[in-house]
Amino acid sequence: MMGWGWGWNGSGGYGANWLWMGGMMIFWLAVIGIGIWLVMRLTDRGSNESRSVESPRSALDRRFANGEINVEQYGEARRLIESKSAPHQ
Repeated sequence: MMGWGWGWNGSGGYGANWLWMGGMMIFWLAVIGIGIWLVMRLTDRGSNESRSVESPRSALDRRFANGEINVEQYGEARRLIESKSAPHQ
């Protein structure tokens, strides 16, 4: 039980231990802060940029190309889109 309250190798005392713990706390707070900043930076999907909206025709073409709809469904949906986008006379 000799040496309780003393730093490593019998030097320092309580002051050195508190200094070491304070430095480690600052280090881990910095690591956590940088981690949070990095996650927020990577997940920010361009909030300042204008987001482009996919047109109905390009969405239909993409779904057909991915195999989500068949030829009959594609043709019917395309006719509907073109009839709605045509000017009414």
